[in-house]
Amino acid sequence: MKPAVSISLAIISLNESDNIERCIRSVPFATDIVVVDSGSTDPTREIATQLGARVFNESWRGFRDQKQHAVDLCKHDWVLSLDADEALSPELATELQILLSSGHLERAADGATTDGYELPRLSWNMGRWIRHGGWYPDWQLRLFNRKTARWQGGEHVHERVEADSVKRLTHPIQHFPFVSLSEQIATNNRYSSLGAQELQKKGAKFSLAKLCLKPISKFLETYVVKRGFLDGLPGFIIAVGAAYSVFLKFSKLWEAERETNKQN
Repeated sequence: MKPAVSISLAIISLNESDNIERCIRSVPFATDIVVVDSGSTDPTREIATQLGARVFNESWRGFRDQKQHAVDLCKHDWVLSLDADEALSPELATELQILLSSGHLERAADGATTDGYELPRLSWNMGRWIRHGGWYPDWQLRLFNRKTARWQGGEHVHERVEADSVKRLTHPIQHFPFVSLSEQIATNNRYSSLGAQELQKKGAKFSLAKLCLKPISKFLETYVVKRGFLDGLPGFIIAVGAAYSVFLKFSKLWEAERETNKQN
């Protein structure tokens, strides 16, 4: 089926040679592919170029600004923004092709009836699809008109696309965030540092009560309230990791405040 509306695929990358081909090939109907790479030392850029992408090697701006920069480089107004470790499920690819062929996006661009579409995201971790603990449906606004929507949120964490008129599609983006548990732990450590930086930038002060209670609350939220226990042992490991990440975030905020006080 021939799309009535052309879309651009926007991706940011850093050492994603294991993922980039799967990501790009999952969107065969994209007529423009933009990859903004921030200095990969593996073949990421070469693979993307071979698959027809326009590849830009750019300094890192933070997640929000890097993703928006990729959008700004796109040729078409309607953009599908994916992380390199994501891919459209075959069912979602079909759903999007039907949407594009219907001409609805073209009418939306003229009549401003819809600014973007949220897609559920399903993550593969520790040998299974994780469907609980807050990991699914994990709605992501990833197909949008760049004239009326853009990346917003925190500079380093919690970036998101914001738009006024949003609809939802049915089938999921597939997400492959971690190769191993060690990588997951390293990611939790990195994001806890970014989270602490965001808190400090907002003027938040360290609280012993939050250091003690927030991790417990996070574990109960992930494992009990959001039924992470239904994902078996991986669900328990994820809940403990989420709690520990929160503990690290507030610990690092305390550490940052100590360093600031020493300098003053």
